[in-house]
Amino acid sequence: MTAADYVFWVFAILTVGSAAVVVLARSLIYNAFALLFTFFGVAGLYVLLGADFLAAAQLLVYVGGIMVLLLFGVMLTHRITDLDLRTETTQMVPGLIVGVGLFTIMAAVAFKTQWPEALRPLGPTTSDIGRMFLGEYLLAFEAASVLLLVALIGAAMIVRRKKDA
Repeated sequence: MTAADYVFWVFAILTVGSAAVVVLARSLIYNAFALLFTFFGVAGLYVLLGADFLAAAQLLVYVGGIMVLLLFGVMLTHRITDLDLRTETTQMVPGLIVGVGLFTIMAAVAFKTQWPEALRPLGPTTSDIGRMFLGEYLLAFEAASVLLLVALIGAAMIVRRKKDA
């Protein structure tokens, strides 16, 4: 095994292990911190795949933004209301059956698929992504931005209506 294989296994174990903690831990604080490590592991896997833009976006958006917001929200809510932030793990057996079934199906598909081995030169992908967003996929990129803008305006209107009522 090469060094890259060892690094892959470290990131894979970190991602899967911390994702298991997210599902199985009873404390919301532990769940949030485990989700943080899951996001870090996914970003590391993106780096190993040569997807530098996705890894940077994963770190900036999920780790830097959403996780910090989630942690502050959980911690501040706990301080204000003085609640015991514990979750109840229910329906463990049906969830385990569904999880094992989905894993079996995905493993069978992964092993039976003929995966092409196309080697591409390693290098930055951000310029290629920028050219695609402003060239071939410009319409889809702009449609997604308009859809997100409409969703943001709609969320602001819903919040404003509930506040005024």
